[in-house]
Amino acid sequence: MTDDAVPELRASDADRERVAEVLRDAVAEGRLDMEEFEERLEATYKARTYGELTPITQDLPVAGVTPPPVNMVKELVGSGSWAGRIVGGEGSSTGAVAILSGFQRKGRWTVPKRFTCFSFFGGGEIDLREANFADREVEINCIAIMGGAQVVVPPGVEVVVRGIGIMGAFDHSQEGVPGDPGAPRVILTGFAFWGGVGVERKVTRAERQRLKEERRQEKLERGSSAKQLYGSHRDALSGLHDAHREAMDEHREAIRRRHEERRERHEERRERHRDRRERRHRDWD
Repeated sequence: MTDDAVPELRASDADRERVAEVLRDAVAEGRLDMEEFEERLEATYKARTYGELTPITQDLPVAGVTPPPVNMVKELVGSGSWAGRIVGGEGSSTGAVAILSGFQRKGRWTVPKRFTCFSFFGGGEIDLREANFADREVEINCIAIMGGAQVVVPPGVEVVVRGIGIMGAFDHSQEGVPGDPGAPRVILTGFAFWGGVGVERKVTRAERQRLKEERRQEKLERGSSAKQLYGSHRDALSGLHDAHREAMDEHREAIRRRHEERRERHEERRERHRDRRERRHRDWD
């Protein structure tokens, strides 16, 4: 595929959402006023190709969306590939704001060394399951005032919680779970007032589908093994039945032969008795 053809590729919902996140960051930092933000956001959700998305963020610090290489084979993000996910750099997004609204950071994005989010009467989701990391240790600073944030980490990532809650709380349920060798460490800091910051550990949808397929395959294999075992058992019973039938036939044949021998001996005795009787009659005469 040539470079000239890339702008004509169809953009996905995830691509449009990434551009929208860049615009939200820009308005939070004062780079865009609300009128311009609304115009660009409307253009973002109307865009159909990468060529239409790219100009929307060209004058902002974060570069416009670049389409990933087209791959016809879906690949899973393996839990053992941490070295390839710690990529360095500045991160694709350094913060998020939710005031009477919400925010999301999910999918393929790069977590900076320090990510700050602020929520006031709002909430957000920070999903790290498919993310890359700018450093081996990253900090997520959450400030939640009558709002909240939910941090989703993949299995294998170590979580350390250092946030403070006043009439609010930080979730410590995932602390103490050891990380995989080479996996990043996520440190949660910040402040929650009448709000909360939750942490949960989940696998990706693709990984969940893979595990489901593995379980289905194991079930099929167990069913096949059980069927084979049943077949072997049935064959063994059939063999025992045949052997028993042959033994019974041989037993009946032996009984028949004994009866025949007894009958023959009885006939011989009768014949001898008849001969003796005839001889006595002749002697009397």
